[in-house]
Amino acid sequence: MKRQNQSMITEFILIGFSNLGDLQILLFFIFLLIYLTTLMANATIMTVIRLDRALHTPMYFFLFVLSCSETCYTLVIVPKMLANLLSTAPTISLSGCVAQLYFFVGLACTNCFLIAVMGYDRYVAICNPLNYTLIVSRATCTQLVLASSFCGFLISVVVNVLVFSVPFCASNRINHFFCDISLVIKLGCIDTNLKEMVIFFLSILVLLVPLVLIFISYVFIVSTILKISSIEGQCKAFATCASHLTVVIVHYGCASFIYLRPTSLYSSDKDRLVAVTYTVITPLLNPLVYTLRNKEVKTALKKFLSRYLLSKTV
Repeated sequence: MKRQNQSMITEFILIGFSNLGDLQILLFFIFLLIYLTTLMANATIMTVIRLDRALHTPMYFFLFVLSCSETCYTLVIVPKMLANLLSTAPTISLSGCVAQLYFFVGLACTNCFLIAVMGYDRYVAICNPLNYTLIVSRATCTQLVLASSFCGFLISVVVNVLVFSVPFCASNRINHFFCDISLVIKLGCIDTNLKEMVIFFLSILVLLVPLVLIFISYVFIVSTILKISSIEGQCKAFATCASHLTVVIVHYGCASFIYLRPTSLYSSDKDRLVAVTYTVITPLLNPLVYTLRNKEVKTALKKFLSRYLLSKTV
C-alpha cells in the first residue's frame, strides 16, 4: 500500500497563503502590481541599454543580461503564485514542480554568478582602467555570461536529480507558494540527510564563493579609490559601485538566510516572507536601483522617453 501511495502522487498542493482567507485577494492585486511593474521596469532598462550606444559597455551588457535573467526568474514563480491565490485548490503537477524547481535554481544560480562577474567588472574598471577594454572585451563578456549560465543550470540539474530521485510519501502538501528545494525533499520516504548535505555544500559554492570573490574585489577597489587625491574623484568612483553593492547585499542576504542553514531551522512564516522578497521584490529592485542611482542610465532613459513622446506627437 505504501508503494502504491508513492506511485499515485502526480501533483502537489501548495499551501502557501491559503491560511490567509480573504487577504489572498488583496495579496493577488499587490503581487500583480509588483509583477507588472517588474516586467515593465526590466523591459525598459533592457530597451534603453539596447538603443543607446553610450551604454554599449561591459557594465551595461552584464546589467542587460541580469535584467533578462531576472525577468525569466519571475516568470517561473509569480504567474503560478498569482493563479493559486485565486484558486480554491492551489496545486502544481509533478512535472510542473520539476520544471519550476529546475528553472528557479538554474536562474537563481546564474544570477549569483552574474552579480559576481559584475563585481569583477567594477574591479577592472577602477583598479586597471587603462587596460579595461582589453581585459573585459566583448568576447570575454560573452564567455563570462555563458559560463555563468552553464554552471548555474548544471548545478540545477544536480539539485533536481537529488530532490526528485526521492520516493515521495502519501503526503503531497508543500507549505510554500512554489516548489522550493528543502520543502519538496522533506516529503521523501527515505533518509535524505546525505542529499540535503550535498545540496547544502552546493549552496555554499553558489553563495559564499562568489560573495568572497566580490569582497576581495571590493577590498582592492576601496584601496584604489582611497588613493585618488580629489574628493570628487573618490565620490564618482564610489558612485559607480553603489548600485552593485546594494544588489549584492539584498540578493545574497536573502538567499543566504534561506539556504545557508540546516533544514531543521526552517520557519515557514519567516521563510515565506523572505522568499517573497527574493522572488517578487528583488527582481523589481535591481532595475530601480540601477536606474535611480545611475546618472548614465537616467540620462539615456530621459533621451528615450523624449524620443518616444516626440514620435507620439508628430
